Amino acid sequence: MRSIAVIGAGQSGAQLALGLLDRGYDVTLVTDRGPDEVRHGRVMSSQCMFDTALRTERALGLDEWQRDCPQITGVALSLVGMDVGMDVRWQSPLDAPAQSVDQRVKCAAWMERYEQAGGKLVVRPASVADLEEYARTHDLVVVATGKGELGRVFPRDPERSPYDRPRRALALTYVTGARPRPGDAVVDLRIVPGVGEYFTFPALTVSGPCEIMVFEGVPDGPMDCWDDVRTPEQHLERSLEILRRFFPDEYERCRTANLTDEQGVLRGRLTPTVRRPAAQLPSGRHVLGMADAVVLCDPVTGQGSNNAAQAAEHYLDAILRHGDEEFTPAWMQRTFDGYWRGWAQWSVAWTNSLLAGLQPHQRQLLAEAAGIPAVAGAVVNGFDDPRTLYPWWAEPAETERLLADKRAQGQSAFDVRDLRRALGHYATGVTVVTARAADGRKVGMTANSFTSVSLDPPLVLWCPGKNAPSTPDFTAATHFAVNILAADQHHLSRQFATPADDKFTGAPVGEGIAGTPVLDGAVARFQCRTVQCLDVGDHIVMIGEVERYDAPGGDPLVFHSGSYRLAAKHPDL
Repeated sequence: MRSIAVIGAGQSGAQLALGLLDRGYDVTLVTDRGPDEVRHGRVMSSQCMFDTALRTERALGLDEWQRDCPQITGVALSLVGMDVGMDVRWQSPLDAPAQSVDQRVKCAAWMERYEQAGGKLVVRPASVADLEEYARTHDLVVVATGKGELGRVFPRDPERSPYDRPRRALALTYVTGARPRPGDAVVDLRIVPGVGEYFTFPALTVSGPCEIMVFEGVPDGPMDCWDDVRTPEQHLERSLEILRRFFPDEYERCRTANLTDEQGVLRGRLTPTVRRPAAQLPSGRHVLGMADAVVLCDPVTGQGSNNAAQAAEHYLDAILRHGDEEFTPAWMQRTFDGYWRGWAQWSVAWTNSLLAGLQPHQRQLLAEAAGIPAVAGAVVNGFDDPRTLYPWWAEPAETERLLADKRAQGQSAFDVRDLRRALGHYATGVTVVTARAADGRKVGMTANSFTSVSLDPPLVLWCPGKNAPSTPDFTAATHFAVNILAADQHHLSRQFATPADDKFTGAPVGEGIAGTPVLDGAVARFQCRTVQCLDVGDHIVMIGEVERYDAPGGDPLVFHSGSYRLAAKHPDL
């Protein structure tokens, strides 16, 4: 039985420890505070978790607050002018609800669940000397907290860390007693360019339902006003002062608010930082950093707990796939690189872009979203999956393309998002389609629009979107390969669905007809000569003649209603 020590029992550490314990690993979970200390201590974050991150909890059976926690169904966004009042305000639904469970509630319960399941819980602060001992006695040490000296174990990555000082003065206020917000429960985000941001949303805390206020003040600006606050009462008073000055309507709603408890406030500053994931201890042994220990984001886009959950799932999957091999520094780097490519880089880029201030094309995008529901929906669901924001959030030309596309969708006979949801009820396999571009680059994308067309001659088709960056490379290529993924290749599905300069990094690749890359481990592979490309709607229908195929078999990866699934024999058959 492999032994793994996880240092830190927050969102990522506790989630990873429970996942490993459930898979039969010998797990030691180390925390500086036990369940009761966490439950009765100070709030730790403003965690608002969106559906993609919540799925990682549901996959482990950890979603025990679904009935008690308020469900957040959308996001309202405002751009507020200092002198002219509210310039832009709109609201759009999320594709699936979000929720916020106070980490005092969640992490305390997870630690108790972990102990009840037979896991070893060590309650004491961990030092570098402790890391040495855990590294000596365990096959792998994962550090999931950046507190104190542990945060300095992992060197800063300057290429991925554009800031060397805090970009916001931060404050959290947990309250009850505010007047209910009319309409649906939403994340209400208000941006005052050059001053800061304020957002609030419903949550579940130790005493029951509440609201969390989050204040983000630009350093030395008028919302950077917390240094003289000493008591919880003063903290609440200062919160209301900021609302009265910048958001009068919100002040009127919240003027009767009370703190949930004396520990329901938090103030501070943090420097957004990415660190190198494999740290060498004085003994020469290595430990692996995860979540906040190596990717620390400002809360302005609410990505912290979502990043942590995604990291825990990715690391769990990487450990399980690694089997009995040694956990080398190279493996640690590959594990982090997969998480970075597949998730964290997009979350970090989006967060840092807001900290830097909205660019003209971004202001235009947010302004036009008020009149184009499809644009508002695209922005809002970027909170759930920041990968979907790119490239159009960052590049002015892509912003214009998105706006044009969404305007056209507005003239459609159907609600495009609802139609996509309905079509998602048709379960499919998952493929990665690959080709060799004219300049020799390997290109690939995840697709489930694949089907057989004819057996004589042997024809298949798949349908890339017209605006997909690599579509011109596919239509110009003489050949393509369809790789039908196995059940344990869901990480490749995510990897090839995410924008990247080289999607093939770390993927098991061979070479087929005309130099076409093919993926090892697939349940079936079809190497095809392109015979026809049809321009149909917003996609290209690519028809290929199968020139070579192989089908080693195995359990396929299945996709249904927005989630990966496993195929199983029907019990009645």
